[in-house]
Amino acid sequence: MTENTQQQPAANPELPTQYAPAEVEGKLYERWVERGYFEADENSEKSPYTIVIPPPNVTGSLHLGHAFEHTLIDALTRRKRMQGYETLWQPGMDHAGIATQNVVERELAKEGKSRHDLGREAFVERVWQWKAESGGQISGQMRRLGDGVAWSRERFTMDEGLSQAVQTIFKKLYDDELIYRAERIINWCPRCLTAISDIEVEYQDDDGELVSIRYGEGDASIVVATTRAETMLGDTAVAVHPDDERYKHLVGTEIELPLTGRRIPVVADEHVDPEFGTGAVKVTPAHDPNDFEIGQRHGLPNLAVMDERAVITAHGPFQGLDRLEARSAIVAALRAEGRIVAEKRPYVHSVGHCSRCKTTIEPRLSMQWWVKVGPLAKAAGDAVRDGKVKIHPQEMEKRYFDWVDNLHDWCISRQLWWGHRIPVWYGPNGEIVCVGPDEQPPAGEGWHQDTDVLDTWFSSGLWPFSTLGWPEQTDSLAKFYPNSVLVTGYDILFFWVARMMMFGLYAMDGTPPFHTIVLHGMVRDQFGKKMSKSFGNAVNPLDWMDEYGSDAVRFTLANGANPGIDVPIGEDWVKASRNFANKIWNATRFALMNGATVEGPLPDPSEMSATDRWILSRLNKTVAEVDAFYDDYQFAKLADALYHFAWDEVFDWYVELSKTTFFAGGEGAKVSGRVLGEVLDVMLRLLHPIVPFVTETLWTTLTGKESVVIADWPKDSGFRDDAAEREIELVQRVVTEVRRFRSDQGLQPGQKVPARLDLAGTALAPHEAAIRQLLRLQPEGEGFSATASLPVAGATVALDLSGTIDVAAERKRLAKDLAAAEKEKAQANGKLGNEAFLAKAPDNVVEKIRTRLAKADEDIARIQAQLDRLPQA
Repeated sequence: MTENTQQQPAANPELPTQYAPAEVEGKLYERWVERGYFEADENSEKSPYTIVIPPPNVTGSLHLGHAFEHTLIDALTRRKRMQGYETLWQPGMDHAGIATQNVVERELAKEGKSRHDLGREAFVERVWQWKAESGGQISGQMRRLGDGVAWSRERFTMDEGLSQAVQTIFKKLYDDELIYRAERIINWCPRCLTAISDIEVEYQDDDGELVSIRYGEGDASIVVATTRAETMLGDTAVAVHPDDERYKHLVGTEIELPLTGRRIPVVADEHVDPEFGTGAVKVTPAHDPNDFEIGQRHGLPNLAVMDERAVITAHGPFQGLDRLEARSAIVAALRAEGRIVAEKRPYVHSVGHCSRCKTTIEPRLSMQWWVKVGPLAKAAGDAVRDGKVKIHPQEMEKRYFDWVDNLHDWCISRQLWWGHRIPVWYGPNGEIVCVGPDEQPPAGEGWHQDTDVLDTWFSSGLWPFSTLGWPEQTDSLAKFYPNSVLVTGYDILFFWVARMMMFGLYAMDGTPPFHTIVLHGMVRDQFGKKMSKSFGNAVNPLDWMDEYGSDAVRFTLANGANPGIDVPIGEDWVKASRNFANKIWNATRFALMNGATVEGPLPDPSEMSATDRWILSRLNKTVAEVDAFYDDYQFAKLADALYHFAWDEVFDWYVELSKTTFFAGGEGAKVSGRVLGEVLDVMLRLLHPIVPFVTETLWTTLTGKESVVIADWPKDSGFRDDAAEREIELVQRVVTEVRRFRSDQGLQPGQKVPARLDLAGTALAPHEAAIRQLLRLQPEGEGFSATASLPVAGATVALDLSGTIDVAAERKRLAKDLAAAEKEKAQANGKLGNEAFLAKAPDNVVEKIRTRLAKADEDIARIQAQLDRLPQA
């Protein structure tokens, strides 16, 4: 429905005296959903505009990061919908393999059971049951925020259709030899009992120990250093650099590995840095990725000494010990044999941890499934280099290229039960068969399916097209792919964005999944610190919504959204946004009570006052400015522009300047009422994408029409009146200067003062009544004495301050302030004139003194001007 089909304005619109968000937000949202405003029609002739939601985990709940991202996406889609696009904001959730399995396993543990007690099939059924009962609470929270998503199209990464997409692309990649199975070192979580990808490892500095161990005896000995002494049980070589003269006599020989009775070779490899430590390294190919590569080059055996729970499996006294227990025991045994050359504790070093459960990662040799990313990553990089896809802000391109240009093959198998099971069957004679979605798996004795599931990011990488029905060639896919823009955090540029780029280009014949990638920063607290429960600064956005309304939270988040930069947020800022919503409400209510209307065409400019023409000129400039900021994804700037236009220009100036016109009535009041109605109509539509609830209530009351959600987006009419803008700027200068003078003299804002205004021959003359109203200036009466005279903007404002201030006391106060400022100036000049001081003082100290001097000069000039304007005592 377009704006011109909505119902006509209601007569005598009324609004409650106060805005109560809790009483209107929920009802308004349900009305929008019931009327289908957010749904998208693939058969529409309108141009498409598509954004997918970065699918939140089914285990998740709304946090400030979600609220921030969703606010930005909602603002974009609401605007495009108003501009006449067939707009689809695609909702859905991710099955979140490890996280969800962990949640359900914890529930089972409360019953004294494990997943193995249930078996795979029953456990997976239990997860589906948990999803139906407890998962997806974030959907309800998204409604609270006002997310305009197409709920009828909601998807889940393990829906039947999306599962078919996963199986289809796996089969296609396998047939194209871009998926393979190999034994390599992977990141292993001994708690989650699964492989995890490099980007799911979080590194932090931990206190550890660095021990130096002597291998061999006498001249045939080598000292190596390690932070993981337990892995020495799996050493199969010692490596040195080929050019290291210290060890050339040992290369090709064997030395004894302590505690084991085994002899291992000394090999020469250029990977070794001869300048680091002793220039020799222990080689444990089954438990270190670099060592694995050395082992491959030299044909070394891979000796695994730990199981999947990081328990020692090597025969001997350490068998059955946890890796950390074994570490202490092995160091003690080596010390007893005199093998420890040096020990350093604590030794702070970077250690990888599982991003899900925070357990220390164990590099482990394991047979896994991999994606050969080389050609896929090249296509993903070229799409940005060739301009098919733009990254905003552009400076983020370097991070993107650094990632995709250096991608290692992607380990996609996970040793879990919850997820998309790998569609590969193994036969009794070593056969391997990959099965597509329309194919029957091989049957018969000895055939079994791979027990692993796919990495969660494998299915979410298909999100832009799997949600539209791919691999079927649906009308939705034809209409809404590729997406117009992706809005997401820079923190998942590597996790998600690069994978969508690789899969989209591969599956969709070289068409990238989106035209533009908009990267935003992370939400932080008001001091710029990362929000965390452990820091005690985490905020539940629902609490703020309950207290201040969803619009206040949304406006605060949008107002801090500079491209690619982290967003600080504090409760005081949300309060300020709540005050802004209240200001919009109260000012609109006043306007409606005083004749603001949208009925009939706008009067001809010749019938308008300069004030009317000024605000319409400023309105159109604001429309153009806001459009430009939207098109450049400058959310903070557009929110700031709207804030200052609404509060400063419309409410603080236009409404106040027009009060005398409204109170006088007549034709002038009618003209200004229609102008004010136009300004409010456009302003509320401009504000709607960011603060949808308060604007919906006010706009429908103002216009009597069905909903601002389906109203037309404002267009710049081209109307400009620079002369009117200059004229009102003069009025603003006069009012601002006199207000400042009044404040300097200690007058209360509402205190009335007799005044004579000499405006003759200036553009200010038509505005005398408004100026007097704004400045609380009474007409000069009998006995008027101009005790202060202010020349400003070519006019003179003479004030009679007798009886309003104690001139003698005010002069005494100002003289004291002037003396203090002059003393500060003298001290600053003294230091800056001292060559010895300048020679020794740091630059920042000198700069600080220069700043103090400038401030003193400014204070002296200001105070002297105040004294000059005061009448003689």
